[in-house]
Amino acid sequence: MPILIDLIFIIYTLALAIITVYCLLQLQLLYKYKKYHRSLSALPFRQPFTEPAVWPFVTIQLPVFNEMYVVDRLVDNIMKLDYPKDRFEVHVLDDSTDETAGITRRKVAEYKAKGFHIEQILRCDRKGFKAGALKDAMPRVNGEFIAIFDADFMPKSDFLKSTLTHFQDKKVGVVQTRWEHLNENYSLITRLQALQLNAHFRVEQQGRQAGNYLLQFNGTAGVWRRTAIDDAGGWEADTLTEDLDLSIRAQLKGWEIVFLEEVGSPAELPSEMNGLKSQQFRWMKGGAETARKMLPTVWHSHLSLAQKIHATLQLGASTVFVFVFIMGVFSVPLLLFWTKTQLGTAIFQYGFLGMLALIGVHYTANVQAPGKEGGRFLHRFVKFILLFPLFLALSMGLSLHNSIAVLQGWLGKKSAFIRTPKFNIQGLSGTFHSRNYLATKINWTTLFEGLLALYFLLAAGMGLYTENFGFLPLHLILALGYGAIFFYTLQHLSVSEQ
Repeated sequence: MPILIDLIFIIYTLALAIITVYCLLQLQLLYKYKKYHRSLSALPFRQPFTEPAVWPFVTIQLPVFNEMYVVDRLVDNIMKLDYPKDRFEVHVLDDSTDETAGITRRKVAEYKAKGFHIEQILRCDRKGFKAGALKDAMPRVNGEFIAIFDADFMPKSDFLKSTLTHFQDKKVGVVQTRWEHLNENYSLITRLQALQLNAHFRVEQQGRQAGNYLLQFNGTAGVWRRTAIDDAGGWEADTLTEDLDLSIRAQLKGWEIVFLEEVGSPAELPSEMNGLKSQQFRWMKGGAETARKMLPTVWHSHLSLAQKIHATLQLGASTVFVFVFIMGVFSVPLLLFWTKTQLGTAIFQYGFLGMLALIGVHYTANVQAPGKEGGRFLHRFVKFILLFPLFLALSMGLSLHNSIAVLQGWLGKKSAFIRTPKFNIQGLSGTFHSRNYLATKINWTTLFEGLLALYFLLAAGMGLYTENFGFLPLHLILALGYGAIFFYTLQHLSVSEQ
């Protein structure tokens, strides 16, 4: 029995140590981010560019699949871009199998009649999913540059002019903009998603740029130089995150990615739990697939040691959820067999700095960030204090679901590209109730999430009963997280069956 207890402690400690290292590397990105904003002039590509006498020709690609609620909004918005009508073309890459195709066809005809260069490109199958659609459409691209938008995005009118000037530097292969949120305040679920995405699109992306580490194209709201795509080998469909995959390959070929923190591109966040989980599964599994594919190449490349370490952090980010899951599950038997003193010491030594780093990153992105939307400082501060514990709970509650995705990715198990349904929800208006695209089945993962909520609730009760409070905050957060995931998954499922 003592050997088993020691083994549990070793596994728990190792998982917690890996999580802490990840958080501390995030803290270094925060340092780079802060340093950058203290000396903006240090980065040469931030020098202002002049507008060209003749704007380059641009192809705008809109990959869509069954987006009946937002495809017309998408096309209308793209046609409002402040750019010469004769200097861009729009390709709607439509793989839809429902009435979306008809809506798109009518929209395309409407704008063709107004003199715009726009066409609907249909495929007979979804081979390769989004990556396949982008790859198949490349022979029809006439633009020197390619702007890509997912169906839920509504770029601002100056998007093209704000991004294209940065390509005057011939080494730049990609310009990526920061995601904004059309429906951040719609629900608790959307608020918590925004909290996380703001950290990525502020501290992580800008911190990597400031540190001269590898960045990523986020799949949408960005512009590619056509020759950079070709030089890197083109779109490949062997991972679910084709954007991250091509980003790494392009940078290893010497192309640079410019991230524009100051240019926001509004988009719709998933408004219901099953849609969020499908998005998370795709991102987590695709991240692991890309890590499996690209990490050996990264470590055999010309990159510096610091660049390789941060590329590993970037590619392995989804794998951290596996260790979050392990840490949580193994903390319960430790509660039963270790003393209060031992527990308190272990938690303080291995977890405190990591938690501070996590708080610092998200606080900076959501409260302190320059030009941050969302009201006055006090309002943002209070909002952060209230939401951050719930964000931790949601993230930990997704650890089982995300761990399954990561393990499938590392093991090479293939699965379809499951789109995230959007329902044209902006601000506080709109609803996903009684809409198409909602999930209709309960899987075993959801049932297990409910059991884990009870598991950690009992653990919290045991801690209170034995006056062993070392793990109490962790177990309460885990119980809340798994319970909320279970509740919302069933609630949004039941809506779809009415």
